[in-house]
Amino acid sequence: QLRSLLHPRCFVLPTGVTQKKKLPDGQGMQAEEDAEFVGARVEAGLRAARFSSPPSSEEFAASIEPKNVPAVFRGVLNGSAASSRWDPLHGGLDYLLEKVGPDVAVEAMMSSTGHVFYGDLRSHERVSIPFSTFMHSCKSYLGGLNAADDSSKDKGIGEEPTCSEEMCSASLENSEQLYLAQVSILNTENKERCSLEVLKEDIQEPIFLKGRPFSSINFWMSRAHMRSSTHYDPHHNLLCVVAGCKKVTLWSPSASPFLYPMPVYGEASNHSCVSIEEPDYSSYTRAKYMKEYSERVVLNCGDALFIPEGWYHQVDSDDLTIAINFWWKSRIMTEMLEHMDAYYLRRILRRYFYYIWAIHISFNMCCSFPRLTVCSVFKCKSVLFFPSFLQFMYFLVYFSSPLQVDCVYLMLLGNNIHRMNE
Repeated sequence: QLRSLLHPRCFVLPTGVTQKKKLPDGQGMQAEEDAEFVGARVEAGLRAARFSSPPSSEEFAASIEPKNVPAVFRGVLNGSAASSRWDPLHGGLDYLLEKVGPDVAVEAMMSSTGHVFYGDLRSHERVSIPFSTFMHSCKSYLGGLNAADDSSKDKGIGEEPTCSEEMCSASLENSEQLYLAQVSILNTENKERCSLEVLKEDIQEPIFLKGRPFSSINFWMSRAHMRSSTHYDPHHNLLCVVAGCKKVTLWSPSASPFLYPMPVYGEASNHSCVSIEEPDYSSYTRAKYMKEYSERVVLNCGDALFIPEGWYHQVDSDDLTIAINFWWKSRIMTEMLEHMDAYYLRRILRRYFYYIWAIHISFNMCCSFPRLTVCSVFKCKSVLFFPSFLQFMYFLVYFSSPLQVDCVYLMLLGNNIHRMNE
């Protein structure tokens, strides 16, 4: 009862598991992973809305965007030039080759962790390659898929498609994967020329985004099955599938405690620390509840997903999937004035104090999580010790000032030391 009074929405830890639908015989784990689902702890008001037809610009601006809740729009790109011309299964690769030209270079992500692309530079690097090289790689892969399909029909069995020697030598070495991620078609925040600007001629912005000042429009393409790491974006995002299929798993910003975002001062502060393939629950104990607070939506060709800023998402892309996305600044970020930052920070810290307090009480009342016992603050040359994380947060919110505290170090249970920005 006390936990519910503290915060009935976010801080009650799950005690059960998500109810799973029984799958028909012959359907295994893959079918379960491909299906849409809603976690048992996702509030009704935070579930993605579904629209069978695109809303008007006025409806989107008045009743969808301000809620900061995801929304799925079916058939947004149906009939568009991009969806009819870019489809890899119907000559789209040749069209893109001719449209972009042989001499255009693009930045691709190269992963050393198989088909998973994590946000930190330790597991991927950006490499410059000719756009034509990637297209030829995709054509070779498509040929391998068709050959494997014909072979399985002849033999009556299903076989895993294999890459041709030409494709492997052109794009892959030592099982590394290439992925065209966030290749600019339009970028109003960067004056550099966009690599794929010519593709804008085939793109018609959705009717409900008419008149919005886009920060950027980007091109995304996977050669084979690809999985992104869990992350959030600092812009509102409309993800549109031009060809193929994407499965997007969503978490509200309130699920941050279960996702363990990376430190704010790091290179990938908007990414989760938790491994997708092999989550380490001994180090990230709360991560075992991630699925309870998540929702998965499936986007087929022509579908679009509105992902509000700050919402965590993890994306699975099928073979030869092409997508574009539109980024634009939210109203709150557009209207936030720099001279008000100190005030906003204090209000957020005060609010976050109650957030931490509620989690602290909830964990210690009902769970076996270790208690945070020691925090130390290095203030100038003096050291202040606090017996609990709760008292440290109280000090931070009510007594500390950015002019007095140069940097803050947190020492938890005498193990890891984390440095926080001012």
